[in-house]
This record gives sequence, C-alpha cells and structure tokens, in this order.
Amino acid sequence: MKTIHTDNAPAAIGPYSQAIVGGGFCFCSGQIPMDPTTGELVGQDVTAQTHQVLKNLRAVLNAAGTDFDRVTKCTVFLQDMDDFAAMNAVYAEHMGDARPARAAVQVSKLPRGVLVEIDAVALV
Repeated sequence: MKTIHTDNAPAAIGPYSQAIVGGGFCFCSGQIPMDPTTGELVGQDVTAQTHQVLKNLRAVLNAAGTDFDRVTKCTVFLQDMDDFAAMNAVYAEHMGDARPARAAVQVSKLPRGVLVEIDAVALV
C-alpha cells in the first residue's frame, strides 16, 4: 500500500490519509470545500462548494496518478437533498464523459458545517 499526500488538496484533519493506493485502486478520503492553501472554506452555496470539492478530489487523484476518467465509485454526502440538482450539474461538468457508480445521501451534519462532501475510488 502507498499513502498519497498532495499540498494541492487540504491536509487530512484527523488520523487518516488523503488517499491510499493498493491493489490497483486509489481509495480517496472524502473531500470538503476547503482551500488547500488557506484552510478556509470556499463558497456559501452547494454549487461553489461542489466545484471546490471536485477540484480537491482531482488533486488527490492526480497525486495518485489517476483522474476522473478512471473513477469507479463515488459517494456524495449532502446536508440537504434539495441541493442534489445543483450538485449534480457541477459533478457532471467536472466528470465529463466519466460515469462512475455513485451513491448520494443526505446526512444530518458534515465537517465544519459544509454542504457537500465527496469521496471516490479509482483505478490506478
């Protein structure tokens, strides 16, 4: 197994890694809309937050030598399922032609009060 770390995505804020590569897969921890340089949250709405989340997720994937076109599964955590359509539009924009398996769930609370968090599994 190999631990992945990049300064282009927020550092882990607990006892975990940004990602782990093993068995031909990259297992990415959930990303929130945090600016990796300042540590500040980005965006007041789910659209802006989803853009930052996916920017962070791509940085982790790239550090592992992969990208969105190799993602096999994502999980989207939303604070409010009413934000699904807005999140989905941004997600489609970033994913391009990639259509990984995905689950989207509403949760009662996310770290730092954000509106969206996304994790991923990708081939390397």
